[in-house]
Amino acid sequence: MNRPAVSFSPGGGSAIDALSLPLVDAARPTDHGLEASVIHWQHFQVTYDYPVAFTRELLSPDNPLLAEVVARREPELRHRCLVYVDAGVAAAWPDLGRRLARYFEVHATRMTLIAPPITVAAGEAIKASLATVERMLDDLRQHAVDRHAYVIAIGGGAVLDAVGLAAAVAHRGVRLIRLPTTVLAQNDSGVGVKNAVNFRGTKNFTGTFAPPWAVLNDLDFLATLPRRQRLAGIAEAIKVALIRDAAFFDWLEANAEALATFDARAEAYMIQRSAELHLAQIGRGGDPFEQGSSRPLDFGHWSAHKLEALTHHGVSHGEAVAIGIALDTRYSVLAGHLAASDARRVMQLLERLGLPRYHPQLLELDDLGQPALLSGLREFQEHLGGELTVTLLAAVGRAVDVHSMDHALVVSAIEWLHTEIAQHAAA
Repeated sequence: MNRPAVSFSPGGGSAIDALSLPLVDAARPTDHGLEASVIHWQHFQVTYDYPVAFTRELLSPDNPLLAEVVARREPELRHRCLVYVDAGVAAAWPDLGRRLARYFEVHATRMTLIAPPITVAAGEAIKASLATVERMLDDLRQHAVDRHAYVIAIGGGAVLDAVGLAAAVAHRGVRLIRLPTTVLAQNDSGVGVKNAVNFRGTKNFTGTFAPPWAVLNDLDFLATLPRRQRLAGIAEAIKVALIRDAAFFDWLEANAEALATFDARAEAYMIQRSAELHLAQIGRGGDPFEQGSSRPLDFGHWSAHKLEALTHHGVSHGEAVAIGIALDTRYSVLAGHLAASDARRVMQLLERLGLPRYHPQLLELDDLGQPALLSGLREFQEHLGGELTVTLLAAVGRAVDVHSMDHALVVSAIEWLHTEIAQHAAA
């Protein structure tokens, strides 16, 4: 059978050269079957919207925010809620269960707890495999959580990721309300549309794009964070300022000391502005579900993800991002994209905030005698799909995408960072 050529328009539109005849003719059966392939284009749009709120004392009975978010679509109903709590948060806030119970009691006309809050592992441990997600799916099935019920996740970014994945796949998606409790989750990961856990050692291999029902940031949760963790979250604010907002970077420089000492007003503004910039990129950047290859919000992340793995998460994500920013900033200078004076500002800000810029395992060699970090480029490309696309800096507040990385320049950038740190330590 001779088949006519079929071509698809670049935008997935309706251009089908050889099938321009009415479909009923093209589909007419012959002795040989169909005269041509038959293609019907399906088009529809789905609009997503969800509130991202910033507040304090979220679980105080006189703060109606959570109850209003739960009831915003069906105010006449009493909604069923299942709550997961990060073990680190549960330890730092031993009365959290009592507070939740009291809140649900006061707002009982609109919401009810299906079961006592369930405590789950904190940090990267919860993302180590699908086992934790399977246990949560058992919970959701046991408690008959349906698509009009709510899963409420209280915790850091890793817990939000894992609980979010369970919520996204149960019944093909149940409503998820995130209550991020770390700086990094409030200013970056908690406001986005992704979730994932690791699979057989590959970071974020199993996940979905699933916008949440709401994100409620209670700044009071930050008060009990360890200093190291609280500072590390600022790295994501620096990242988004560097690629999108020079004025915000100026503000970070001007307020570095206030941020390093956790001044409440400075920290609140830093988190809110960073979240706004992340939301703008996701909502108006043209690719919320990352179907293309460009991922500007992953500036500094190709090496950060690899460094986390090389150190077996001895370096936290925020710290790894700080080092990744330093590395890609220096590389931007060596590759001729960025002025050295701009790079100096980046290094000085990281230093003033007490954030790391170097780690010895950046130069760890693999079995072939090559820096193991470089395989992070291949893994980064594989995760994104398509052409390798790495975001670098053209100026403070302005990013540039490149499609190759010179390995020798990467090594030179690492060695430069090593020398810089050594000289500072000796001074």
